[in-house]
Amino acid sequence: MRIGFAVPQSGAWAAPQAMRTIATRAERLGYHELWTFQRMLYPVGHEMGPTYRSVHDPLITLSYLAGVTERIRLGVAVVNAFVQPVPLAKQLATLQTLSGGRLTAGLGLGWVEEEFEAAGVDFARRGRRGEEFVEVLRKMWGDEVVEHRGEFYRISPSYADPKPSPAPPILLGGTAEVALRRAGRLADGWVSSSREDLSGIAGRIALVKAAASEAGRDAGSLRFVCRGVTRVRPEPGERRRLTGTVEEIRGDVAWLAEQGVTDLFHDLNFDPHVVTADPDEALRHAEALLEALAPSA
Repeated sequence: MRIGFAVPQSGAWAAPQAMRTIATRAERLGYHELWTFQRMLYPVGHEMGPTYRSVHDPLITLSYLAGVTERIRLGVAVVNAFVQPVPLAKQLATLQTLSGGRLTAGLGLGWVEEEFEAAGVDFARRGRRGEEFVEVLRKMWGDEVVEHRGEFYRISPSYADPKPSPAPPILLGGTAEVALRRAGRLADGWVSSSREDLSGIAGRIALVKAAASEAGRDAGSLRFVCRGVTRVRPEPGERRRLTGTVEEIRGDVAWLAEQGVTDLFHDLNFDPHVVTADPDEALRHAEALLEALAPSA
Protein backbone atom coordinates (compact mmCIF):
# COMPACT_ATOMS: atom_id res chain seq x y z
CA MET A 1 0.00 0.00 0.00
CA ARG A 2 1.27 3.48 -0.91
CA ILE A 3 1.54 5.92 2.00
CA GLY A 4 1.06 9.68 1.67
CA PHE A 5 0.82 12.69 3.96
CA ALA A 6 -1.45 15.75 3.97
CA VAL A 7 0.34 19.08 4.15
CA PRO A 8 -0.50 21.78 6.72
CA GLN A 9 -3.52 23.48 5.20
CA SER A 10 -5.92 24.33 8.02
CA GLY A 11 -5.47 26.64 10.99
CA ALA A 12 -2.49 28.56 12.28
CA TRP A 13 0.11 25.90 11.50
CA ALA A 14 -0.67 26.09 7.75
CA ALA A 15 2.10 28.61 7.01
CA PRO A 16 4.20 28.46 3.81
CA GLN A 17 7.37 27.39 5.62
CA ALA A 18 5.52 24.61 7.43
CA MET A 19 4.06 23.38 4.12
CA ARG A 20 7.52 23.40 2.61
CA THR A 21 9.06 21.62 5.59
CA ILE A 22 6.50 18.81 5.57
CA ALA A 23 6.56 18.44 1.77
CA THR A 24 10.33 18.24 1.36
CA ARG A 25 10.80 15.98 4.37
CA ALA A 26 8.01 13.65 3.19
CA GLU A 27 9.76 13.38 -0.16
CA ARG A 28 13.06 12.50 1.51
CA LEU A 29 11.36 9.87 3.67
CA GLY A 30 9.84 8.09 0.67
CA TYR A 31 6.19 9.08 0.99
CA HIS A 32 4.22 8.52 -2.21
CA GLU A 33 2.01 11.60 -2.35
CA LEU A 34 1.20 14.95 -0.74
CA TRP A 35 -2.49 15.76 -0.29
CA THR A 36 -4.73 18.82 0.07
CA PHE A 37 -8.48 19.41 0.45
CA GLN A 38 -10.98 22.17 -0.32
CA ARG A 39 -13.19 24.37 1.84
CA MET A 40 -14.27 27.63 0.21
CA LEU A 41 -16.57 29.04 2.92
CA TYR A 42 -17.37 28.47 6.58
CA PRO A 43 -20.95 29.71 7.08
CA VAL A 44 -21.44 31.65 10.31
CA GLY A 45 -23.03 29.42 12.91
CA HIS A 46 -22.17 26.18 11.12
CA GLU A 47 -20.98 23.31 13.28
CA MET A 48 -18.59 21.63 10.86
CA GLY A 49 -15.66 22.03 13.25
CA PRO A 50 -12.30 23.85 13.53
CA THR A 51 -10.68 22.06 10.58
CA TYR A 52 -12.83 23.99 8.10
CA ARG A 53 -12.61 27.43 9.71
CA SER A 54 -9.48 28.62 7.85
CA VAL A 55 -8.33 26.64 4.81
CA HIS A 56 -5.93 27.53 1.99
CA ASP A 57 -6.89 26.88 -1.64
CA PRO A 58 -5.84 23.32 -2.53
CA LEU A 59 -4.59 23.87 -6.08
CA ILE A 60 -2.52 26.95 -5.36
CA THR A 61 -1.04 25.08 -2.40
CA LEU A 62 -0.13 22.16 -4.66
CA SER A 63 1.37 24.57 -7.21
CA TYR A 64 3.64 25.95 -4.49
CA LEU A 65 4.63 22.46 -3.40
CA ALA A 66 5.32 21.40 -6.99
CA GLY A 67 8.02 24.05 -7.08
CA VAL A 68 9.79 22.88 -3.92
CA THR A 69 9.67 19.12 -4.61
CA GLU A 70 10.83 16.92 -7.47
CA ARG A 71 9.42 13.39 -7.28
CA ILE A 72 6.61 13.06 -4.77
CA ARG A 73 3.12 13.00 -6.24
CA LEU A 74 0.55 15.75 -5.60
CA GLY A 75 -3.10 15.01 -4.85
CA VAL A 76 -6.27 16.97 -4.07
CA ALA A 77 -9.06 15.19 -2.18
CA VAL A 78 -11.32 16.76 -3.21
CA VAL A 79 -12.36 19.73 -5.37
CA ASN A 80 -16.15 20.04 -5.29
CA ALA A 81 -18.48 20.44 -8.24
CA PHE A 82 -19.67 23.95 -7.39
CA VAL A 83 -16.69 25.20 -9.42
CA GLN A 84 -16.87 25.32 -13.22
CA PRO A 85 -15.25 22.38 -15.04
CA VAL A 86 -13.66 24.27 -17.95
CA PRO A 87 -11.43 26.62 -15.90
CA LEU A 88 -10.73 23.78 -13.47
CA ALA A 89 -9.64 21.55 -16.37
CA LYS A 90 -7.21 24.26 -17.50
CA GLN A 91 -5.81 24.68 -13.97
CA LEU A 92 -5.35 20.96 -13.45
CA ALA A 93 -3.79 20.51 -16.89
CA THR A 94 -1.30 23.28 -16.20
CA LEU A 95 -0.43 21.89 -12.78
CA GLN A 96 0.03 18.42 -14.28
CA THR A 97 2.41 19.80 -16.88
CA LEU A 98 4.42 22.04 -14.56
CA SER A 99 4.77 19.31 -11.93
CA GLY A 100 6.05 16.77 -14.44
CA GLY A 101 2.93 14.59 -14.43
CA ARG A 102 2.60 14.13 -10.67
CA LEU A 103 -1.04 15.15 -10.14
CA THR A 104 -4.04 13.15 -8.86
CA ALA A 105 -7.38 14.95 -9.22
CA GLY A 106 -10.01 14.05 -6.64
CA LEU A 107 -13.55 15.32 -7.21
CA GLY A 108 -16.56 15.50 -4.92
CA LEU A 109 -20.16 16.64 -5.18
CA GLY A 110 -20.00 19.07 -2.24
CA TRP A 111 -22.28 19.26 0.78
CA VAL A 112 -22.30 22.88 2.02
CA GLU A 113 -25.24 24.63 0.36
CA GLU A 114 -23.83 28.10 1.03
CA GLU A 115 -20.81 27.31 -1.15
CA PHE A 116 -23.06 26.47 -4.07
CA GLU A 117 -25.05 29.64 -3.51
CA ALA A 118 -21.89 31.76 -3.48
CA ALA A 119 -20.66 30.08 -6.67
CA GLY A 120 -24.01 30.60 -8.44
CA VAL A 121 -24.59 26.86 -8.86
CA ASP A 122 -27.79 24.96 -8.04
CA PHE A 123 -27.38 22.58 -5.10
CA ALA A 124 -29.97 20.19 -6.54
CA ARG A 125 -29.10 17.30 -8.90
CA ARG A 126 -25.48 17.25 -7.80
CA GLY A 127 -25.04 13.63 -8.81
CA ARG A 128 -25.98 14.14 -12.45
CA ARG A 129 -23.98 17.37 -12.52
CA GLY A 130 -20.94 15.51 -11.19
CA GLU A 131 -21.16 12.90 -13.94
CA GLU A 132 -21.26 15.56 -16.63
CA PHE A 133 -18.42 17.38 -14.84
CA VAL A 134 -16.16 14.34 -15.32
CA GLU A 135 -17.19 14.10 -18.97
CA VAL A 136 -16.20 17.73 -19.57
CA LEU A 137 -12.81 17.31 -17.88
CA ARG A 138 -11.97 14.31 -20.02
CA LYS A 139 -13.02 16.10 -23.20
CA MET A 140 -10.90 19.11 -22.28
CA TRP A 141 -7.88 16.89 -21.73
CA GLY A 142 -8.36 14.46 -24.60
CA ASP A 143 -10.31 15.88 -27.56
CA GLU A 144 -8.48 17.82 -30.27
CA VAL A 145 -11.58 19.97 -30.77
CA VAL A 146 -13.65 20.26 -27.61
CA GLU A 147 -17.42 20.50 -28.01
CA HIS A 148 -20.08 19.81 -25.41
CA ARG A 149 -23.85 20.25 -25.28
CA GLY A 150 -25.03 18.86 -21.98
CA GLU A 151 -27.67 19.50 -19.39
CA PHE A 152 -25.45 21.69 -17.23
CA TYR A 153 -22.48 22.76 -19.38
CA ARG A 154 -21.96 24.09 -22.92
CA ILE A 155 -18.74 24.38 -24.91
CA SER A 156 -18.72 25.66 -28.48
CA PRO A 157 -16.20 23.90 -30.77
CA SER A 158 -12.87 25.08 -29.38
CA TYR A 159 -9.23 24.21 -28.94
CA ALA A 160 -8.18 23.68 -25.33
CA ASP A 161 -4.41 23.32 -25.47
CA PRO A 162 -1.92 22.37 -24.24
CA LYS A 163 -3.14 18.95 -23.22
CA PRO A 164 -1.77 17.32 -20.08
CA SER A 165 0.30 14.22 -20.79
CA PRO A 166 -0.69 11.98 -19.23
CA ALA A 167 -4.10 13.25 -18.17
CA PRO A 168 -4.38 13.31 -14.37
CA PRO A 169 -6.17 10.30 -12.89
CA ILE A 170 -9.62 11.22 -11.55
CA LEU A 171 -10.83 9.93 -8.19
CA LEU A 172 -14.41 10.37 -7.02
CA GLY A 173 -15.56 10.66 -3.42
CA GLY A 174 -18.85 9.80 -1.74
CA THR A 175 -20.23 7.19 0.62
CA ALA A 176 -23.78 6.53 -0.64
CA GLU A 177 -24.28 3.48 -2.85
CA VAL A 178 -25.06 5.63 -5.89
CA ALA A 179 -21.82 7.57 -5.38
CA LEU A 180 -19.76 4.39 -5.02
CA ARG A 181 -21.28 2.95 -8.19
CA ARG A 182 -20.56 6.22 -9.98
CA ALA A 183 -16.90 5.97 -9.01
CA GLY A 184 -16.75 2.44 -10.37
CA ARG A 185 -18.39 3.39 -13.66
CA LEU A 186 -16.55 6.64 -14.36
CA ALA A 187 -13.42 7.22 -12.31
CA ASP A 188 -9.88 5.91 -11.92
CA GLY A 189 -10.58 5.24 -8.27
CA TRP A 190 -12.39 6.26 -5.10
CA VAL A 191 -11.31 8.41 -2.16
CA SER A 192 -12.88 8.16 1.29
CA SER A 193 -14.05 11.18 3.28
CA SER A 194 -12.90 12.45 6.66
CA ARG A 195 -16.10 11.04 8.15
CA GLU A 196 -15.63 7.55 6.75
CA ASP A 197 -16.49 4.62 9.04
CA LEU A 198 -13.40 2.56 8.32
CA SER A 199 -14.95 -0.58 9.77
CA GLY A 200 -17.01 -0.90 6.59
CA ILE A 201 -14.49 0.24 4.01
CA ALA A 202 -13.99 -3.25 2.52
CA GLY A 203 -17.67 -3.37 1.57
CA ARG A 204 -17.53 0.01 -0.13
CA ILE A 205 -14.43 -0.99 -2.07
CA ALA A 206 -16.20 -4.16 -3.18
CA LEU A 207 -19.19 -2.13 -4.37
CA VAL A 208 -16.98 0.19 -6.44
CA LYS A 209 -15.23 -2.81 -7.99
CA ALA A 210 -18.54 -4.50 -8.79
CA ALA A 211 -19.83 -1.37 -10.54
CA ALA A 212 -16.61 -1.16 -12.56
CA SER A 213 -16.89 -4.79 -13.66
CA GLU A 214 -20.55 -4.32 -14.60
CA ALA A 215 -19.48 -1.38 -16.79
CA GLY A 216 -16.88 -3.51 -18.55
CA ARG A 217 -13.95 -1.82 -16.83
CA ASP A 218 -10.86 -3.33 -15.21
CA ALA A 219 -11.67 -3.20 -11.50
CA GLY A 220 -8.13 -4.29 -10.67
CA SER A 221 -6.69 -1.06 -12.07
CA LEU A 222 -8.64 1.22 -9.71
CA ARG A 223 -7.10 3.08 -6.80
CA PHE A 224 -8.77 3.10 -3.39
CA VAL A 225 -7.49 6.04 -1.39
CA CYS A 226 -8.18 6.37 2.32
CA ARG A 227 -7.96 9.77 3.98
CA GLY A 228 -6.43 8.83 7.30
CA VAL A 229 -7.88 11.02 10.04
CA THR A 230 -4.78 10.19 12.07
CA ARG A 231 -4.73 11.18 15.74
CA VAL A 232 -1.91 10.16 18.05
CA ARG A 233 -3.25 9.59 21.55
CA PRO A 234 -0.65 7.93 23.81
CA GLU A 235 -3.10 7.67 26.73
CA PRO A 236 -5.75 4.90 26.79
CA GLY A 237 -9.14 6.09 25.61
CA GLU A 238 -11.87 5.50 23.07
CA ARG A 239 -10.33 3.49 20.26
CA ARG A 240 -11.11 4.05 16.60
CA ARG A 241 -9.04 3.16 13.57
CA LEU A 242 -6.03 5.48 13.12
CA THR A 243 -6.47 6.95 16.60
CA GLY A 244 -4.15 5.74 19.35
CA THR A 245 -0.47 5.10 19.85
CA VAL A 246 1.96 5.08 16.93
CA GLU A 247 2.13 1.29 17.18
CA GLU A 248 -1.67 0.99 17.05
CA ILE A 249 -1.82 3.32 14.05
CA ARG A 250 0.78 1.23 12.22
CA GLY A 251 -1.37 -1.82 12.88
CA ASP A 252 -4.40 -0.01 11.48
CA VAL A 253 -2.46 0.84 8.31
CA ALA A 254 -1.67 -2.85 7.81
CA TRP A 255 -5.31 -3.76 8.47
CA LEU A 256 -6.53 -1.23 5.87
CA ALA A 257 -4.23 -2.76 3.28
CA GLU A 258 -5.93 -6.10 3.97
CA GLN A 259 -9.32 -4.45 3.34
CA GLY A 260 -8.28 -3.50 -0.20
CA VAL A 261 -7.05 0.06 0.33
CA THR A 262 -4.31 0.82 -2.23
CA ASP A 263 -3.32 4.26 -0.91
CA LEU A 264 -3.55 5.86 2.52
CA PHE A 265 -2.52 9.34 3.56
CA HIS A 266 -2.20 10.61 7.11
CA ASP A 267 -4.08 13.89 7.53
CA LEU A 268 -3.36 15.84 10.72
CA ASN A 269 -5.57 18.73 9.61
CA PHE A 270 -8.53 16.82 11.06
CA ASP A 271 -6.97 16.53 14.51
CA PRO A 272 -8.24 19.40 16.72
CA HIS A 273 -5.10 19.01 18.84
CA VAL A 274 -3.11 20.10 15.78
CA VAL A 275 -5.21 22.80 14.09
CA THR A 276 -5.83 24.64 17.38
CA ALA A 277 -2.32 24.18 18.78
CA ASP A 278 0.62 26.57 18.80
CA PRO A 279 1.94 26.46 15.20
CA ASP A 280 5.49 25.52 16.21
CA GLU A 281 4.23 22.75 18.47
CA ALA A 282 1.95 21.44 15.73
CA LEU A 283 4.82 21.34 13.25
CA ARG A 284 7.08 19.50 15.69
CA HIS A 285 4.34 16.94 16.25
CA ALA A 286 3.87 16.50 12.49
CA GLU A 287 7.59 16.07 11.86
CA ALA A 288 7.84 13.43 14.56
CA LEU A 289 4.88 11.58 13.09
CA LEU A 290 6.33 11.84 9.57
CA GLU A 291 9.37 9.93 10.83
CA ALA A 292 7.40 7.40 12.88
CA LEU A 293 4.91 6.49 10.12
CA ALA A 294 7.22 6.75 7.10
CA PRO A 295 6.97 3.92 4.56
CA SER A 296 10.50 2.82 5.44
CA ALA A 297 9.94 2.96 9.22
